[in-house]
Amino acid sequence: MFPFIGGRPSLNFVATLGRRHAVPVERLPDPEALRRWIGQAYGPAEPYEISAADLTEARTLREALYRVLTAAMRGQRPDPGDVAAVNAAARPPDLTPQLGEGDVRWRADEGVRAALSAVARDAILLAGGPLMKRVKKCENPDCSLLFLDDSQARRRRWCSMERCGNQAKVAGYRARRSG
Repeated sequence: MFPFIGGRPSLNFVATLGRRHAVPVERLPDPEALRRWIGQAYGPAEPYEISAADLTEARTLREALYRVLTAAMRGQRPDPGDVAAVNAAARPPDLTPQLGEGDVRWRADEGVRAALSAVARDAILLAGGPLMKRVKKCENPDCSLLFLDDSQARRRRWCSMERCGNQAKVAGYRARRSG
């Protein structure tokens, strides 16, 4: 359900809204979906409640993150309101890893805010650091996902080969065969 192909938690969180340029696909339609995303992104966590207000806060943060990151990709200054929202989200205590019985569990005294803090902190470090120049948007016109190009040659064009890269190769092959 969730595409974890961005290479960073903040890019994966931004991907919870797909097809931004067309009819958007909301991957966080309810609080339970946000709980699942947090669990898949960070592993098992101690149970905590996620309210409709928490979901609204998460979506608001997601969009501020998207605008901050895309502004950084273009070498532009992000909107001060977006910067303030991201900085505010990063202030609460982060998720804390705890050793469990053979696994790692995440403890969150602040509940969902701890997970959002972890995502916001990741975006801050990404946008303000040297890796930002490696963040790209998928070249598939039907895709709007952002990803960290971790390829050796830094020539990656697709969010993933299994997803958009394969579609582009098949379309190219068909075009060559019919033309």
